[in-house]
Amino acid sequence: MPLSRIVTLIVGLIVILAMSLWLIDSLSRLYWQLSYSPLLGNLLLLLLVVLIGGLVAAFVYYVLVLQGGEKRSRQGRKRVTPAQIPAAKSDAASSTIQAVRQQVSQIQDEVARQALLSRSREIEVNLARGEIQVVVFGTGSAGKTSLVNAIMGRMVGQVNAPMGTTTAGETYCLRLKGLERKILITDTPGILEAGVAGTEREQLARELATAADLLLFVVDNDLRRSEYEPLRGLAEIGKRSLLILNKTDLYTDENKEVILARLRERVRGFIATNDVVAIAANPQSAQLETGELYEPEPDIVPLLRRMAAVLRAEGEDLVADNILLQSLRLGEEARKLIDAQRRRQADKIVERFQWIGAGVVSVTPLPVVDLLATAAVNAQMVVEIGRVYGCELNMERGRELALSLAKTIASLGIVKGAIQLVSTALQLNVATFVIGRAIQGVTAAYLTRIAGKSFIEYFRHDQDWGDGGMTEVVQRQFQMNRRDEFIKAFIQEAIAKVVKPLQDKIEAVEQDEEVH
Repeated sequence: MPLSRIVTLIVGLIVILAMSLWLIDSLSRLYWQLSYSPLLGNLLLLLLVVLIGGLVAAFVYYVLVLQGGEKRSRQGRKRVTPAQIPAAKSDAASSTIQAVRQQVSQIQDEVARQALLSRSREIEVNLARGEIQVVVFGTGSAGKTSLVNAIMGRMVGQVNAPMGTTTAGETYCLRLKGLERKILITDTPGILEAGVAGTEREQLARELATAADLLLFVVDNDLRRSEYEPLRGLAEIGKRSLLILNKTDLYTDENKEVILARLRERVRGFIATNDVVAIAANPQSAQLETGELYEPEPDIVPLLRRMAAVLRAEGEDLVADNILLQSLRLGEEARKLIDAQRRRQADKIVERFQWIGAGVVSVTPLPVVDLLATAAVNAQMVVEIGRVYGCELNMERGRELALSLAKTIASLGIVKGAIQLVSTALQLNVATFVIGRAIQGVTAAYLTRIAGKSFIEYFRHDQDWGDGGMTEVVQRQFQMNRRDEFIKAFIQEAIAKVVKPLQDKIEAVEQDEEVH
């Protein structure tokens, strides 16, 4: 028991005892005066004992029970205060990070793999540390550094400097009363700056903005389209933003209200009206009549109030949502890298089979139907593409898929279209005497390519042809592979791999016949 409570208890009991003695003395006199009635005297004595006992019990109960309970309650409330990220979102972020690491193990590019692993570790650190990241974002010289200076209450960067002064993200720590988490405020390079260096700084600024829990987007006038688009884009990926109209000391009150109204109208739908605030982070000095120079204090109270309200009410969710968002974005980036890696591997398989089929068909001409079945759609090709995407198919299943696609290609008239396309292109590039023998081989390669590309789309989407079915996928691949720039490159490769070997063989046969 604390010493203060023991002292309080002793003093209280002494006071109660003194009062009891006084009360006993007073009532004893009354008791003798009522001695003619023993019953009434005994009742008075019993009442005195009950009264004193109740007073002592009430005092002890108050000191030991009620005050102790209140203190334990306060301590209990204090233990709940430390910030904790909502468990569901924290678990989701952790699960996503683990899934990303499993994906990363499949990436063959060592540089990309290590970069993703490093970023996943950064997200885990942020998840454990739980600081609130506030990023100041906007065009060059809109007053971002001045705003950071004013918020921090001390000079932390250059002000009144030309565009491009802040060349890297500079972060400062801030404590806000009533908020357990530390607030990290990051000043970013300006966007929309000219030159290669300006573009690189803008890229850094966008990366920092994407990682923010809360974004302070600073402008010094009405929004331009070049400012609106990045602000809207950041809102679309889930960034919580405050739009800050700075340098209001340069405007009359009437003009300031007009600009604020325009800003609120332009961002309606993705930034709330009360999240658009006006400030003067670094007001211009003025010379008084006495000749003295007057330096006005920064006027950022509206921003501080709004920022404090947002962070106190939404801080935990902002941190949790941002960590989950970063985890999901990292997972999506890993998925894209793996998809690109698989596509390269699958494209090599398609290219290999298209020229194998072309060589076979050009040497042994086939009817159109056999051409389609044997060259354009190859069961072994289907099996190998499936294996790249983690789908183990047997030859029977590969043959079923191949024949199904063959029927679709035939029903769409793609065989006839391919023959016509290849014939026209070959006539412009190859001597007439060899064209007839080359058309079927090159057409076989072309149809194999369309089939292979269609199967890549099928396996990329977890063995699903999509809403339009196989027909739509095949038609889309045919349209993509009939473009002039592709046909020119394809025919040149076909000439080297199909036509030229065929021409050499024909010439060799003719020479052999002349010898005999």
